[in-house]
Amino acid sequence: MKEGMTKQKQLGATILAIALTALLLLTACAPAPTIERKTVQIGHVDPYTGAGSVSVQLVGAGLQDYIRYFNEQEAIPGVNIEVVWADSMRQFPQWYTHYQRFVERGIPVIVADDTQGLITPDFEKDGVVALAAGGTQEASYPPDWRYAESLTNVEQAAAVMDYFMENWQEERPPRFAFILMDSAWAYEVEDEGTKYAQSLGFEVLPAETVPFVVLDATPQLLRLKEGGADLAYIQGLAPSSGPVLRDVERLGLLGQIQFAGHASSMGERVIEMTGVASEGYPIARAFPSFAETEVPGIKLMLDNMMEYHGKEMREDEYIHGWVRGTIACEAVKRAIENVGYENLDGAAIKEALDSFQDFDVYGLCRITYTPEDHRGNTKIAIYKVRDGKLVRVTDWQEAPMLVPEM
Repeated sequence: MKEGMTKQKQLGATILAIALTALLLLTACAPAPTIERKTVQIGHVDPYTGAGSVSVQLVGAGLQDYIRYFNEQEAIPGVNIEVVWADSMRQFPQWYTHYQRFVERGIPVIVADDTQGLITPDFEKDGVVALAAGGTQEASYPPDWRYAESLTNVEQAAAVMDYFMENWQEERPPRFAFILMDSAWAYEVEDEGTKYAQSLGFEVLPAETVPFVVLDATPQLLRLKEGGADLAYIQGLAPSSGPVLRDVERLGLLGQIQFAGHASSMGERVIEMTGVASEGYPIARAFPSFAETEVPGIKLMLDNMMEYHGKEMREDEYIHGWVRGTIACEAVKRAIENVGYENLDGAAIKEALDSFQDFDVYGLCRITYTPEDHRGNTKIAIYKVRDGKLVRVTDWQEAPMLVPEM
């Protein structure tokens, strides 16, 4: 009898051991429970189609690529950042409609380049932070709920004027003229830029206007020749500057007038388009060029381009989008750390941006915001095209701060 009970106990223990082993095996093999990730949306509304859209598409690509990289790094545990983009088609009513939709959805921060769009909404009332393109004076002064990643258009032009004047050898005053792409973004440099040029001792000629996409700039260029221009500054994008420089060569003006321009007016696609006509062309850059692969951010961008797209996009606009993505993600991260995900709003993101002091963007630049200055990165260097490549020809230095008259 006892022997039978002992056998039953041994059998029961064996069955229990087998059951426990099976349970452990099943638990080990079972998939890990899925943790639902939360999402923070960032809006991007700009002209993705229409004249000049190639530049905005590059900004958007840089923005999207950085945010993808940020999410892959699990930089905010349990939270992904998502870009919601909309095409304004360079029509302000369309831009404002998309902006209002973003406000209604509770999106706390938008990325935007449109000059009129950045001066029309009441961002503070709407509780929305605007991350604007470096360049727009209205987005930089006075500092409010709009933040940039670099200098204004006028300040970039001023840096080129300084460089030209430092190297001017003749006793007479040099003659300066703007070539302005037909847009508010270009026109805003004329008044303040003219005043700055005159303060340096330039004789300023009447500005010339060209379309977004130039078919023939002969009349404008011949007027510059007749006026005796020494320096002509193109405030435009690649579809404007490229054809202008080809006409410069066609008209035999190479070497007679020094052409220069906004950073987005010169890059690899313009150099390929214009060849020798782009040689010696100076621009003021807020960030290193793609040739400077010793900079960690440049190498990271190029590596990610190849991984995500299988090709490289070596243009200045891409860097601007990538840097703005970095600023936006860091601000969201700090805001969540400060107030928690459930309390995240535009005011929390603004408070986070106001805490940026010498924030290192992968060696590309350092961002600081103060109550008096929302430009972010205030350093500039002059680059020139040499042998078909953009080469830095000055040290990085503090750029002139030109606050518009209010």
